[in-house]
Amino acid sequence: MHARSRTTVLAASVVLALVAGPLAAPAFASPATASVRAESGPDAEALAAAIAGLPDHDATAAVIRVGGKGTWRGTAGVRDVRTGAAALENGRFRAGSVTKVVTAAMVLQLAAEGRIDLDGTVQQYLPGLLTEDFRPITVRELLNYTSGLQPGASLGDTVEEGYAHRFETLTPQQVVAESVAQGPAYEPGTHQDYGNIHYTVLGMLIEKVTGDSYAHQAAVRIFRPLGMRNSSFPVGADPRVHGPHNRGYDWIGDKLVDVTDWNMSDRRAAGDMISTTADLERLLVGLFRGRVVPQPQLKEMFTLPDVPGARYGAALERFELNGRVIWGKTGSRPGYATVIAATPDLSRTLVYSVNSTDAKGDGQAVAQRFAYPAFNR
Repeated sequence: MHARSRTTVLAASVVLALVAGPLAAPAFASPATASVRAESGPDAEALAAAIAGLPDHDATAAVIRVGGKGTWRGTAGVRDVRTGAAALENGRFRAGSVTKVVTAAMVLQLAAEGRIDLDGTVQQYLPGLLTEDFRPITVRELLNYTSGLQPGASLGDTVEEGYAHRFETLTPQQVVAESVAQGPAYEPGTHQDYGNIHYTVLGMLIEKVTGDSYAHQAAVRIFRPLGMRNSSFPVGADPRVHGPHNRGYDWIGDKLVDVTDWNMSDRRAAGDMISTTADLERLLVGLFRGRVVPQPQLKEMFTLPDVPGARYGAALERFELNGRVIWGKTGSRPGYATVIAATPDLSRTLVYSVNSTDAKGDGQAVAQRFAYPAFNR
């Protein structure tokens, strides 16, 4: 058993000048405290340093869970920049593209049940969805982002563009229709281009095969069996994060704007999940241990397609860091950046939610600050 120690990390609280409309830039004031628990194993010093000083220009809060051989927990920053209330360790957040792991797991479960053939085609399962311009696209090619489908309809490619449309709705059918209208980007199975469109179609496939809603299938197949009691999908176009949560912010121009309330219905099976770090840790560990997807199908998640530069299996991305192979998934929605990652043997696991003020940026700065220290040693 690892001996436990406690470390205290300072996080700045915020005094925010209120203006009509978007929030103004914060002024940092008296320090508040965030508690960190460490056990032997992870680089506790580096992890504590990563969250020290929150909130700052780049993030308003962070909740980090490191597990495996030794555990570390850290929560810092503020729940709400208007009040300066401390960030919630168990707060809910938008998990973004980590949703794709749930979608892939459901498709692979259906494959294990004999209800989906991974070599079966979109044309077979969803007749009429694609035009005759498309060659057969297999379910496996959707899972590993090699389908050749082009990006579909969007309400804005950046936070700035999307903000004015944040309460509008795009259905998955509308998203896919615009993709199809553009024709194929390349012959299926020849390139890997990460994108939401592959998983938007997979969500439609799950509903067609099961005769049930995507959200209900996620609940009965993934959330309930794993005890993910705080994970859900918004009902319809509901823009709110229900239950306790840390609010999300993004810089729009020179103003820090609250972007928490946002209709994400167009992302659904590709990025609409709301969860907590504890729930996502249950998902990560359960998945890698073979408790979610049977082993014969689980290998699809850890198998790269034979195309140039491939980095993704079914949903999961392969990384190498400090000589270790790591498989994981990132997710980003305005105001929220999420990561789940682990070594294949679960000797090190990482889950975090960071309220990044540039969550839809390239993600490198956030990863280097909050993810890399988890795998230092």
